[in-house]
Amino acid sequence: MFDTITIARIGEMMIATTLPRPEWTHAAHIAAAAHILTSRPDLDAERDMPGLIRRYNEAVGGVNNDTAGYHHSITLASIAAVRAGLALAPEGTLADKVNHLLGGLLGDKYWPERFWTKELLFSVPARRGWVAPDKAPLPFAVLAG
Repeated sequence: MFDTITIARIGEMMIATTLPRPEWTHAAHIAAAAHILTSRPDLDAERDMPGLIRRYNEAVGGVNNDTAGYHHSITLASIAAVRAGLALAPEGTLADKVNHLLGGLLGDKYWPERFWTKELLFSVPARRGWVAPDKAPLPFAVLAG
């Protein structure tokens, strides 16, 4: 469970590449997206998060290649899911809404596999660019520019 201060801390430290690598969990990805979508009007999530995530990965010793690190289809789908989830969540604080999202579909780090086959999801084209799901349509719109 997150509080609003922790969500802001995760988001800002990811942007600054100072978030300790062990804290960059699935839930932290959702929290960072929510922070950027709600508290950083200077950033466009779809445009800026790919570069922010790549930069963060490299800063903490990770790589961004055809098999590891940044994944474009998952990132765009996750941003869309967080955006839709925040809009539909019950009234409350950002923490209430993020915790609500993590209690549902987005709480499962394997949620994309409900929509994509593993073969397509973990393909090089899906990692490098937007590839639409092949198992089921997403229940929210993705801004895939």
